[in-house]
Amino acid sequence: MNEYLPLRDVVFNTLREAILKGELKPGERLMEIQLAERLGVSRTPIREAIRKLELEGLVLTIPRRGAEVAKMTEKNMREVLVVRKALEVLAVEIACEVITQPQIVELKEVAKAFEQSMNSKDLKKIAEADVRFHDLIYQSTGNKRLVQILNNLREQIYRYRIEYLKDASTYPSLLQEHQALIEGLKNRDKEFVKDIMNRHIENQERTVINIIREQE
Repeated sequence: MNEYLPLRDVVFNTLREAILKGELKPGERLMEIQLAERLGVSRTPIREAIRKLELEGLVLTIPRRGAEVAKMTEKNMREVLVVRKALEVLAVEIACEVITQPQIVELKEVAKAFEQSMNSKDLKKIAEADVRFHDLIYQSTGNKRLVQILNNLREQIYRYRIEYLKDASTYPSLLQEHQALIEGLKNRDKEFVKDIMNRHIENQERTVINIIREQE
């Protein structure tokens, strides 16, 4: 546990990571007493963490049964990604008009860091590098409202991003799409970057659908 974080955040991060890594399986019940004993804490931070995980869509509370790890469904995934696609396509469209040369340079550096992270085989590190790349595009729009909305969606996106990144065969196309986005933004080609972003998210959707269907 990270001694520098508040206890409730440590518990939340621990449970969240266990769900994303599959250590806590979809459908598995989250028993407050057992989890409190396992983590050496009281039931209060466990209860708080479960509430936050429910807001992210990682946990489902069922009447008279309690909390359990939410199963991934095609419906939920499509609902999240259709919103993400609309917002990110809008983001690259706006970014085409206002992105600066220093931001393009930074985007190239982050894309390189993402590529290097793939060699680590550390899924969390790879996902964080991918998040950073997309965050830079959001920030380059200068539109605080859009950035806020995308940030609010971040945690719901993260589970599907993790599932996608578990498949290393997707990495070459991911790298190509990142490079294409950078080139399109540099050339201020709106239609090109919108097309690439659409394809980028649709590829993720297809991969995750296959994973969900295999788990059923």
